[in-house]
Amino acid sequence: MENLFDTVDDSLTFDEEFTPTGLKVWTEEKYQDKINRLGTVIRDLGKDVTPDGVGILGVSEIENIKVLEDLVRSKNLAEKNYKIVHYDSPDARGVDVGLLYREKFFTVLSSQSVRVDLIDEYGKPKKTRDILLVKGLIGDKKYYVSVNHWPSRRGGEKLTEKQRNQAARINRQLADSILNIEPDATYLMMGDLNDNPSDYSMTKIIQAKKDLKELTSHDFYNPFYKNYSTGEGTLAHDDAWGLFDQIVFTPNALQKNPGSFYYYKNQIYRKDFMMETSGHYRNFPKRTFSGDIYNYGYSDHFPVLIYLIRPD
Repeated sequence: MENLFDTVDDSLTFDEEFTPTGLKVWTEEKYQDKINRLGTVIRDLGKDVTPDGVGILGVSEIENIKVLEDLVRSKNLAEKNYKIVHYDSPDARGVDVGLLYREKFFTVLSSQSVRVDLIDEYGKPKKTRDILLVKGLIGDKKYYVSVNHWPSRRGGEKLTEKQRNQAARINRQLADSILNIEPDATYLMMGDLNDNPSDYSMTKIIQAKKDLKELTSHDFYNPFYKNYSTGEGTLAHDDAWGLFDQIVFTPNALQKNPGSFYYYKNQIYRKDFMMETSGHYRNFPKRTFSGDIYNYGYSDHFPVLIYLIRPD
């Protein structure tokens, strides 16, 4: 969502730049414009395959539940009747993760916010975004959906690597603890991971594989690894493509059982209007701001999707 903040200063977080008097001069007009731009993209996600669009949507960099409520009630999304799962995180900037879903496709059974306790590069405790874990049903099959926004690379990739590895370990531990009790459930992890599919956090800790032939029941399948291997990405990182936005899942989502949904394909969603058209960042995502100047963009990341299908 790229810094979806409301315009009100929250005294408990560092959100001052996203206020009318802050560096971004974040006015109600700009806020509503961003809401409508995001709504345009979300409305059309998935329509390459199905007219229904997206049934489950994980989001990150949102300030609070109010911005999600404004988003789902906006002119482009109101008729979809998206429901919201959200918890406040302890992140210093006040940004959280959340889940939007349509009850037609996903029945929520329970949810929880899982704390990610970190030690920063200087050995001090660091607050970051919680993991959102939602248990629900897709058709008659149980899914655990984990929504993430792992620690950034600010300060350097190697210097901050341990923090992302810790977030990965917590996800792996969550998945193992659940699947040991419910081996037939599917664990689906999504989010802005601030790591690529080839990084240690994904290949060694999550154990997310790109090759179906290598998969064991203990692994995750990462369909976006192949995209990354061919030079595709979701964001501009150090003037090159990075693929930090990923959806990975346990292999049982690949099983074509009668009457159940199963994995069909993945997609990096990018349309011309979502991209810069000229200059140094041509074809990269058209972000909301260029420095502190409002850029009339959408996000600094392209969204990613997977499709689950159930034959009639």
